Amino acid sequence: MEGFMYPNEVELQWGILIVLYPFLTGLVAGAFILASLERVFRVEEVKPTYRLSLLTALAFLIVAPLPLQLHLGHPERSLEMYLTPHRSSAMAMFGFVYLWYLMAVLVVEIWLDYRRDIVRLAESSRGVKGLLYRALTLGSYNISPAALRIDDRVGWIITLIGIPSAFLLHGYVGFIFGSVKANPWWSTPLMPVVFLFSAMVSGIALVLLMYMVTSAMRRVAVDMRCLDTIAKYLFYTFVIDFALEMLDLIHRIYESDESFRSLDFMVHTRLFYSQILIQIFLGTLAPLALLSLTQMITFPAAARRRIYAIASVLTLVGIFAMRWNVVIGGQLFSKSFLGYTTYKVGFVTREGLLPAVALMILPFAILYVLIKILPPWQEESPFVAEAHGDD
Repeated sequence: MEGFMYPNEVELQWGILIVLYPFLTGLVAGAFILASLERVFRVEEVKPTYRLSLLTALAFLIVAPLPLQLHLGHPERSLEMYLTPHRSSAMAMFGFVYLWYLMAVLVVEIWLDYRRDIVRLAESSRGVKGLLYRALTLGSYNISPAALRIDDRVGWIITLIGIPSAFLLHGYVGFIFGSVKANPWWSTPLMPVVFLFSAMVSGIALVLLMYMVTSAMRRVAVDMRCLDTIAKYLFYTFVIDFALEMLDLIHRIYESDESFRSLDFMVHTRLFYSQILIQIFLGTLAPLALLSLTQMITFPAAARRRIYAIASVLTLVGIFAMRWNVVIGGQLFSKSFLGYTTYKVGFVTREGLLPAVALMILPFAILYVLIKILPPWQEESPFVAEAHGDD
């Protein structure tokens, strides 16, 4: 500790779990936006990842509120936001946004898209699987061409509604940080926009990486046209995200208010490795350089796959570092701009490293179960081609 800090400023109120929360919700929003490219904007090249994107968004959305529950200490208190709504609280309103996005958007869209497959599997499966698929039909066994056309139209409308809903789901996190006027590290109107575009970047990178990994595990050749198209959208979105972050930085440097000297000192000391080296160089400039090379130079397919994989991993590392620097970095200096503290992550505590790692693994376990129940691969679902043919 250096300089003077008030006693309640020495210990950070938000730790690694609050870092994990916006990271998870960002992956949800980005994966759903990628799925909407095929459903709403008819980008046929990304069709092989459409269902995978939806299932990935659902798996991570189920886990997204768990970091907040662990941080709360008394998770049963979260029910108060539904029993006694507080409309002026952005954090309280998250509960309703979460339920809307989970139940009214994502689950309904997945059910409509899989309904034909579910009905066929319910008719052909026996035992526990048969009971499960019959329950998933919700009593609707009509899979006539007219009914499937209605499913497709309703699904298109839900996806269209889901795009601003995904923005709202993650944008409010940036809104919460940006509205804290007492903290100059957070208080910027660009914070919600930066969070949104970084969410799109992380979600697209995750689906790109998941598509390559699952294809390799199934020993199925990847669709290079699909990979190239996703990488192109990842590159363009990343450029916008980086430009917004640089705009925010330039504005802070130009404004140079009374907090700038303190923040500048912190960046060059406390956050040098996490922000300068990991976030900017390793997690932003390096993947941008790799992706830009694939846009300018024609590499062999094997080389492009390796470049996309490395760029996706670095992107995810950089976005997590960005969340870390925002949440943790905004609490490392005193309100007087004279004192500084450090943050040490525990290991087996309630808000330690072990619970955070478990929460990062849990969505992949849920995704594995979802894939087993509802396979997203077209070659493993013979009814998908028929459904698109009817459309």
